[in-house]
Amino acid sequence: MTKSLHTPEYEHFRGLLVAAREQAGLTQVEVSARLGRPQSFVAKYEGGERRLDVVELLEVCSALGVNPHKLIDDMQVRTGV
Repeated sequence: MTKSLHTPEYEHFRGLLVAAREQAGLTQVEVSARLGRPQSFVAKYEGGERRLDVVELLEVCSALGVNPHKLIDDMQVRTGV
């Protein structure tokens, strides 16, 4: 499996993260403040310039108020994995 930021699956994943942030009514600045990271961190993972590792994903989910299991389930619906 290719580790790419630009596979259809990863683009779908990024879309889920953006949708979760927007659904929570948060800006990138607000999420970055909750994470204790610069706004560019959020912009880069949302824009496909960087990948999130598992620990970062859990932190982002917590900042967004999203259950990581739900996010993964939503990924599986799309990818069939």
